[in-house]
Amino acid sequence: MPKVDVVDLENKVVGTVELSDAVFAAPVNEALIYQAVHHYTAGLRAGTHKTKTRAEVSGCGRKLWKQKGTGRARIGSVRSPVWRHGGTVHGPQPRDYSYHLPKKMQLGALRSALTARFNDGVVTVVKSLELQSHKTSEFVGSLKKLGAKKKILLIDNSGDKNLLLSSRNIAGVTVIKSSEIHPYHLLGHEKVIFSEKTAVQCSEVLQ
Repeated sequence: MPKVDVVDLENKVVGTVELSDAVFAAPVNEALIYQAVHHYTAGLRAGTHKTKTRAEVSGCGRKLWKQKGTGRARIGSVRSPVWRHGGTVHGPQPRDYSYHLPKKMQLGALRSALTARFNDGVVTVVKSLELQSHKTSEFVGSLKKLGAKKKILLIDNSGDKNLLLSSRNIAGVTVIKSSEIHPYHLLGHEKVIFSEKTAVQCSEVLQ
């Protein structure tokens, strides 16, 4: 089982914690991670794009000129797709892009993503993310001491109000619970910070 140093908000080592091999030292399946991320982003798509068919564009349906004798191409309606301002053929219509991905695949992808980020050395375990103050400036200082710079993912189940208040105005910082972790989040941030209790819970639940 991998042992990880536990630090405080001053980035001083205060202990160690053992994490599960099945979660933080699992085989990395990149294809499975790709499928999970594609599934997540597909669910985010609005699907509200719409083009008008020839039945929906404005214009009367009368025949513009007689069929024969004019020397011009025959035409039945000004709303024909071959005409400017006519309807669109096979254009996009409102739809739901989400689809079902088996739960076992999602869990496998999550284990792979956690292992990949752990191997990259971007995972940090903090003794506690419960803050004494809601001031953003103080929390920014703590993040700098932890080596976190731009996109930071904080995973904590305590629901600490000061943590939510102090982090919400920091660009690139995301706070989620362990039940909300997805490979999309793990891969989209440069630094992943767990509270110790949350890391242990993930290690136990995801085995």
